Amino acid sequence: MIGVLIVTHGDIGESLLASAAQILDGVPPLTATIGVSRSDDLDDLVLRARRLLEQLDAGDGVLVLTDIFGATPGNVIARLLKDGRVEGVSGLSLPMLLRVLTGRNSSLAGAVRRALSGGTEGVVHMNTDRCLDA
Repeated sequence: MIGVLIVTHGDIGESLLASAAQILDGVPPLTATIGVSRSDDLDDLVLRARRLLEQLDAGDGVLVLTDIFGATPGNVIARLLKDGRVEGVSGLSLPMLLRVLTGRNSSLAGAVRRALSGGTEGVVHMNTDRCLDA
């Protein structure tokens, strides 16, 4: 099973994981969050993330999700990426997270594809992109 590390500003990641746990009827295994605040030291965050990556990798790799590319959480992740072992995706949303958490028994590359599709397909203009007839 692929591990999932969520690195975001403040409590965003923790809140999204709690929402996913409510929807999925329990906290998914091999998941963790790191909330970043303005006062955090970047090197300390990288060390914390590295330790969590080791704990979350059960042999299939870890997908790291972050909220904003180029901001501190994304910069922490960028230091830890390893093709095929630690992959990163930014633009975290609840649809993205749910898509990842419900399909982690495939490859790490498959988890990346699921994250990207969850992020893009989770954005719907509800007035025009109706899924159900009213």
